[in-house]
Parts: sequence; structure tokens; C-alpha cells
Amino acid sequence: MDARQYLKQIDAVIERGPYAATWESLSGYRVPDWYRDAKFGIFIHWGVYSVPAFDNEWYPRNIYIQGSKAYEYHLRTYGRHAEFGYKDFIPLFRAEKFDPDAWAELFQRAGARYVVPVAEHHDGFQMYRSDISRWNAFEMGPKRDVLGELGDRCRARGLTLGASSHRVEHWFFMGHGREFESDVREPLARGDLYWPAMPERDLQDLFSVPAPTAEFLEDWLIRTCELIDRYRPRILYFDWWIQHSAVKPYLKKLAAYYYNRAAEWGEEVVVTYKHDAFLFGTAVPDVERGQFADVKPYAWQTDMAVALNSWCHTEGNEYRDAAELARDLVDIVSKNGCLLLNVGPRADGTIPAEDAAILTRIGDWLRLNGEAIYGARVWRRYGEGPTRIVEGQFADGIKKNFTHEDFRFTTANGALYAVALKASPDGEYCIHALGEQDASRQANFHGIVRSVTALADGAAVPFARDAEGLRLRHAAETDMPVAFKIIVD
Repeated sequence: MDARQYLKQIDAVIERGPYAATWESLSGYRVPDWYRDAKFGIFIHWGVYSVPAFDNEWYPRNIYIQGSKAYEYHLRTYGRHAEFGYKDFIPLFRAEKFDPDAWAELFQRAGARYVVPVAEHHDGFQMYRSDISRWNAFEMGPKRDVLGELGDRCRARGLTLGASSHRVEHWFFMGHGREFESDVREPLARGDLYWPAMPERDLQDLFSVPAPTAEFLEDWLIRTCELIDRYRPRILYFDWWIQHSAVKPYLKKLAAYYYNRAAEWGEEVVVTYKHDAFLFGTAVPDVERGQFADVKPYAWQTDMAVALNSWCHTEGNEYRDAAELARDLVDIVSKNGCLLLNVGPRADGTIPAEDAAILTRIGDWLRLNGEAIYGARVWRRYGEGPTRIVEGQFADGIKKNFTHEDFRFTTANGALYAVALKASPDGEYCIHALGEQDASRQANFHGIVRSVTALADGAAVPFARDAEGLRLRHAAETDMPVAFKIIVD
């Protein structure tokens, strides 16, 4: 099907479906319960940029910025850009040890409920079989349909498949390569790997010029709809630049097409976005590498990585501690959010031991404590304690010194869950929100506490209540969060 035919198909699907390409119509969207129940997913940054494994996943852009550390590294290691450019890494991206079933098994063991591989990153190389461009993993490099194979194995294990598209950012991503003698200066045509390589301006400016053209945005729309039709992902993740003013009409078309296709399939789907790219209420907002300081009345997501310095695998990744990430998961869920946690496989297709160890520890914790997480909803307050969260994106590097006085609350299964983000050194806890309080103060809890159980070992926990709080006694030698199930009347 050529581009004109596909665009006509897109219009036809929108015309006959329940959603029109308007914010008014798309405001009828509702976040599905399966997504709100899932709470924890795996993000995967893996592509040609995994071959040099240097700097981060923006290596294909940065090697063309003269004077940057990636530029200098590329010169020293691979030579002049006109003779060995980014495209020359593709034959080296062989993925010879890629085992999609082993990946799916690890993600299942981690306790994830959904998996979102990057289908196309800013570099423009598609990690799936495509009829839009030959620059894809099915025809080059690994010569495998990475997204399709992994999707099949994930679904076989009960994991929901999503897909991430960072295609819009490709408008400017290779543009610096036009500023000196490099392979990006070759004649470019639609469908080429480097096309269109436009100048890079203020990347947060909603009206930056040169704005993406209709030709480029139609190509983006067709690529994304091809992903939808061929792989039927139940989650579509987009990076930030879809907020550009030129993209807005195409976003509405894409959302209407996706939601209408899902209606045809009898499925419920999710779009996640950053900033205000979508009108609030038409999709799920996402906070990159950060979280909210307080509970939200709407579903939201944060995407974080096991490494602080990069989304993809690099030599010398700065890994986060599994216990820190587990505490973030609890905090996010208590505030009505989901966590999408990223790993970065090596170019050969193996997942580094450090990534796997982090996922395994989180999974071990979830196996014992997951009833406080999966399917949970917010309580009357998200938590209590002395530690404050720095709100906003790119805050994951700020150390949170949680204590045993920091609790987060969820409700599920007819119970209230209180999770201490750190274990008490003497086994003593006091939950102030559950103290004996004046019933005339409606903001406070005034029910009856019937029993308290520690989820990790199922032990009954001795408790007492007074005006200061619900006092618990439970010894636990762990650096992971400590979850208590509280039955109340």
C-alpha cells in the first residue's frame, strides 16, 4: 500500500469509528482498568546506538556535534564521519544472542504486567518489519522482526505489549551532520535513514522553525499507524516533541485512528504523552524520570531507568539501587500512577547482569507484597512521613532519604495497605493517620482496626492504637519496603 492509499485508509477508519479527530470527541476516552491495575511495566531502549555503547542513546545525534565528547570519541575510535558515520554501525548490530523468550521470562519474573520496547528511536532505525522504509531490523542488522518476536513471547506469558515511537524527533536529530563533511550530507530523500536532518532549534519551543512539514508528518502518521495495524500494541508511548504546534492535527488523527482500531478489535488501549502534547483527559500523562509530590485524581505514568546516565546500555552505566526503585514504585502507585522501568540490553541481545539483578529483586519483592500494588487504588491520603518528593521530570537523581516513618497507603481486596518505605531498625512503627482521633474531623480515619499482617511473611503483627497513631511491632532485616495489610471496619 502506497502512502496515498494508507492516508485514505486512515481517514476511512476515522470516519466509520466512534472517535473523530477532534479534542471534543477524543475527550470521551476513558483509561482502561487493565492499565490502572497493572502498575508496573518494562521499557526497553535497544537499537543501533547500543553498538558503540558510549555516552547514551543520543549518540547518533551527538557524534555530529563538533567538539562534543561523543564527536571526539567517534573520531578516535571509528575515524572521520564522512567515512564511518552512524549508518555504518548497522552491520555491526547483529543481535546474535537475542532470545525473546528469555527476555519475556525475565520481565515476568520482575513482576511486570506490560512491556514497551522502543519501536523506533530518534535515530530513525525501525526495530520491526516495515513497508515504509528499508532501514529496519528485519532487513538490516539483526534481520529479525524484534518487536514482533518479543511481542509474541510476551503475550504467551500474559504480558501486555506496547510500543514506543520517537519518530517525530528525527526531524532534527541528525541535522548537525549537515554542518561539516559527514555522511549525513549525502543526497537525502524520503525514506532514507538520515532524512530529513533539519536544523535543530530550541527543542522546547512549541513553534520552533523550521517546523515539521506535511510530508514528514504524513510519513510519521503512516509509520505509527503501520505499528498499530501490524502489531496491535495496547500501549503507545510518545516522547516529548509531539507537543510541537505543527504536530497537533496529526496527533488527533493518530489518536482517533488508534482508539477506533481498538474498538474494532474489542480492546481497550492507552496512549501516554509528556507535557501537554494531548489535551488533558484524552490520553495518559507521563513524567520522565520523576514523579508527583502528591496524589493525583487521574491516572498517570512515570518512566524511569535502572541507570541514571543513559536509557541504553553503555559501558560504565550508573545503576540505581533496586530498593530505591521499589520505594519509588510504592510512592508512585500510592499517588495513582504506574511505573515504566527501563532496561538497556547490549548490542548482542543480552541483558546485562546488573539490569537483570535489579529486575529480579523487584520481582522477588512483588511476589510477596504485590497485593498492595496490583489493582490498588488510592486511599484518602497517599501517605505520611518527613521525607518530601521533589516534583517534576529529571528528578530521579535526587537522593530520597526515606525513613521508617515514611508510609504510603493503597487500598485493594477490601483491605488498607500501609507500606513503610524503610524498615524500622528496632521493629517499632507508628502510623499517625490511623490513630484514635476525633470523629468530628472528617478528614481523619475513625474506623476500627481488626488485624494487621506483614505481607512478606504472613505473620500477624501486634498493634495498639492511641491518639498518636497505630503502633506496630514487627522486626524485618531488609532494605526493601515493608508492607502491612490492615483489615478495618
